[in-house]
Amino acid sequence: MNTGTRNLAWADHLIAAFVAAGVHHAVLAPGARSAPLALACLRRPELDCQVINDERAAGFFALGLGKASRRPALVITTSGTAAANLLPAIVEANLASVPLIALTADRPPEMHGWEANQTIDQTKLYGEHVRAFHALPPPDEAIEARFFSALAARLVATATTPLPGPLHVNLPFREPLLPETLPAPPALPAPIVLPAPATQSPENLDAIAARLFGRPGVIICGEASYPDGFAQALAQLADALEAPVIVEALSNLRFGPHDKSRFVAHAARFLRETNLPEPAWVLRFGAFPISRALERWLKSLTAAEHLLVAPPGRWPDPLWQSGSVLRGEPLAIASALISSCRPASAEFPERLGARRDVSISASAEFSTHWLGAEVDARAMTDTRFFEGTIARTLLAQLPAGCQVFVGNSLAIRAVDAFGGLGETPLTLYGNRGASGIDGSIATAAGIAQASGAPSVALIGDQTLLHDATSLALAARHGVTVVLLNNGGGGIFAHLPFASALPPELLRHGWIAPQRCDLAALAAAFGMTHERVHTLEALRAALAPLPRGCLIEASIDPQDSQTCFAH
Repeated sequence: MNTGTRNLAWADHLIAAFVAAGVHHAVLAPGARSAPLALACLRRPELDCQVINDERAAGFFALGLGKASRRPALVITTSGTAAANLLPAIVEANLASVPLIALTADRPPEMHGWEANQTIDQTKLYGEHVRAFHALPPPDEAIEARFFSALAARLVATATTPLPGPLHVNLPFREPLLPETLPAPPALPAPIVLPAPATQSPENLDAIAARLFGRPGVIICGEASYPDGFAQALAQLADALEAPVIVEALSNLRFGPHDKSRFVAHAARFLRETNLPEPAWVLRFGAFPISRALERWLKSLTAAEHLLVAPPGRWPDPLWQSGSVLRGEPLAIASALISSCRPASAEFPERLGARRDVSISASAEFSTHWLGAEVDARAMTDTRFFEGTIARTLLAQLPAGCQVFVGNSLAIRAVDAFGGLGETPLTLYGNRGASGIDGSIATAAGIAQASGAPSVALIGDQTLLHDATSLALAARHGVTVVLLNNGGGGIFAHLPFASALPPELLRHGWIAPQRCDLAALAAAFGMTHERVHTLEALRAALAPLPRGCLIEASIDPQDSQTCFAH
């Protein structure tokens, strides 16, 4: 068997094993050294293959596929800087617990250390940002086909359980890279059957429930992939504890037909202005909150008991406050707490270890104050044209089942503080693992491809320019991009250090406004463009939702700063 034939046979067996292990998507960045892997993917009709020239965009597209499907996509690059360009997406996948498998082609060992072209050390290129690294040898006929089945099953299992995340496999190939005549691809191997991971049974939570029941407290839900049924269980738990629930935007608990009577969506606004009673306890699910106002409020609660629900391997507690960490799935923990709080008999207080004269008036009164502040915040219907009202209008206009990617900086803060609640089911995403602005459009396109649903990206102007070439992906996959054009990095005007800087220095060094014809940019990548200056015009532009369109919302920076401050 010559070298090219050996390379392709090796790649064919590996890719077929991935398909058998349940991989459905591959993202290919064109390159020479990765030709055996790319050809092996393109020869498999079971794989959806997307070809993306920019490796950084390819990584984020694969990230979007993983976010929407919760299954790892393959992303394949050639050697050198092509492989290095995957790092931002891998960092985000690691911190956001998104499954992803990076296959990087490499020069063979004998070419390393001799200044051969396009040759860098790719061993553990992504450091500790991956769940595992595998360095395969150059293709060798002595390796049996069953090795690939075992390897692929192992990699997919590692990428998805117990803590999802990215993996890296480095594959060196010698030249000639491909045979002159292509043999037929192999049949799919029999999949290796892996048992479903055992659901961790929560510990007996009667003692925890006893500490919460009858005392004023707040439940907070940050970003997480909550399972079906969690929203309903959360509402029941809130009723049992008579507690308000702060639901952040990326929790995906704000939109849908479930009971939201105790849900709070405007805490980021009223916590800055309202003197509310302090809770005796705080129970947190999911990632740490986005809102700085909520973070400052949590930091001030030095006398409260802080409880954190987190899966094994995660500890989202940057304020180091949690006195109790409940390990397990959110739905299982919530259900167990409900069970512990549900009266089994007239002796319920005694079953909880409380006195018979236990009173829930403190928790009821506390909840009344909080829910009243939420009602007041909802009643503040600002009609000025800025990021907050644009986010609220957008979310109210979208069709059921729409996938919404929200960019970082002011976009996510606008959605969180002003987006509100709604009955229409929507799914919101963000790249909050590392909170970068790179790859946002590519991520949204990956979500659109994996979900097959109408998809929108709400991003700022700097975020768009950072990922401008991915507008081609938005056009290809029908993503609607709603652009918050506030003249540069508007977030910096809201940060604490801004007041210490002369305005011109802040503008030059941080806000950094760009000169770009966005209509021409959209047209260059096959998108339509519409510019809006009012909420009425925005509603008209969204009805019906246009696919592959850049809707540019032109915002006055001074109005933006004033509106966010109130």
